[in-house]
Amino acid sequence: MRITRNSVGSVVAALLLAVIAAATACGGPKQESGQATVKGKALTPLAEAYVSVYREGMDLKGPPYTTSQPTGPEGDFSISLPPGKYFFVLRQRTGGDAVGPVRTGDFHSEIVGPITVRGGETIPRDLIAVRKIGETKDLPSTTPAPTTTGISGVITDSDGKPVKDARLHAYTYPQMSERPKYVSEATGADGRYVLFFPEGGTYYLAARNRFGGPPKIGELYGRYDDGTIEPSAIHVKDNQIVEHVDITLHKIW
Repeated sequence: MRITRNSVGSVVAALLLAVIAAATACGGPKQESGQATVKGKALTPLAEAYVSVYREGMDLKGPPYTTSQPTGPEGDFSISLPPGKYFFVLRQRTGGDAVGPVRTGDFHSEIVGPITVRGGETIPRDLIAVRKIGETKDLPSTTPAPTTTGISGVITDSDGKPVKDARLHAYTYPQMSERPKYVSEATGADGRYVLFFPEGGTYYLAARNRFGGPPKIGELYGRYDDGTIEPSAIHVKDNQIVEHVDITLHKIW
């Protein structure tokens, strides 16, 4: 039998087809070996922030597994990762550093995860940043960055005079026995406050002139009750600033 170049090529092609068919029958090559992409936005948005990524089991206060490029003008970021389980945290330091401790005035998110990523996937994940406003073991040290969602009003005493250095505390439960979810900046001499939220929701409010610890005798304290005995809920929609949410403080005896 005469063997030609064409017949050899046909044999090779047939062998390749047989190999591909066998691989397909066995489930084909796995995609897990490829990279995954996690992409989203640093809200509210927040530019020049960094997303630190930790593998499952790593010390979340230590050096990260990898860090994203700085977020864009709209807070957008994208990170390529091999398959695995990861934790994510967003940070923006006033000095512009990608790593280092978070200090008063810096922004950071809660730790998100673990998130399982698989090769070839694109996972959308937005991260909400809040600003660190102080050092305390009694109250959360964060307040959201300015957004288009929140509440505003005036904090006064029982005589109707504005209270300086008072803070508004927002809770997600009517008992208000847990740590507040958000805390405003201290009021100025006019008693006015603005508290921003990363998104709409239902909140229960209290205000006081002392930062940290349970209310004590001699302190000024008040709750938003809208004329009722029990605390009244404030319902805030996305992209809404609810105004004239005023609170009167009374001295605790």
